[in-house]
Amino acid sequence: MELLRFLRDNLNVGLLLYWVERIAAVLICLSVHETCHGLAALALGDPTAKSRHRLSLNPLRHIDPVGLLCMALLGFGWAKPVPVDSRYFKDPKRGMALTALAGPVSNFLLAVLALLPAGALLNGTLGYGDGAIRLVYFLMDVSLLSIGLGIFNLLPIPPLDGSKVLFSILPDRVYAKLLRYERYGFFVLLAIMYFDIGSKFLSEAINAVFLFLWRVCVGIPIG
Repeated sequence: MELLRFLRDNLNVGLLLYWVERIAAVLICLSVHETCHGLAALALGDPTAKSRHRLSLNPLRHIDPVGLLCMALLGFGWAKPVPVDSRYFKDPKRGMALTALAGPVSNFLLAVLALLPAGALLNGTLGYGDGAIRLVYFLMDVSLLSIGLGIFNLLPIPPLDGSKVLFSILPDRVYAKLLRYERYGFFVLLAIMYFDIGSKFLSEAINAVFLFLWRVCVGIPIG
């Protein structure tokens, strides 16, 4: 009983609700991103993701704990990579590039799909009942996080999607050599994040894309 009284008297309900909504937004963004990787691979002939039950919006199938924490705290992160077998592709390099691009593209589309109902709420098209403002903030958070995930994954650093796109335009000899060192890219990525390299550029890019999509989808000035 004492513990219950302590929690009742000291729990910041508003802060708790914020983090619940924040984590929910992160899970949506990561799940859409990884599912679309799998769908793109399947469309190109690779059934690996489907056979591993990764064509699902169930976040438990996709979550990487470190990437989830980075997304929640920093606004950009990653999920557990969807398995892809390039041997199924008619053109392995092109197939890997298109599969990789599907993730970031899906995040930009998700950002738009989140802002459209937010705009409808703010413009009164969907009414203005209880909880509308909270829903608008949640949709804005989904949009921002989704843009952050999309831009972050376009960086040409293994194992991020941008590296696979970059590798696809390189000569086969260079491509094969770089693939041997791909596994070390994660440590480079962690070092970049630890030393806070490029975070200002990422933040500015995320905000610029968000403001552009806000003007297109919502049309109401922010601030």
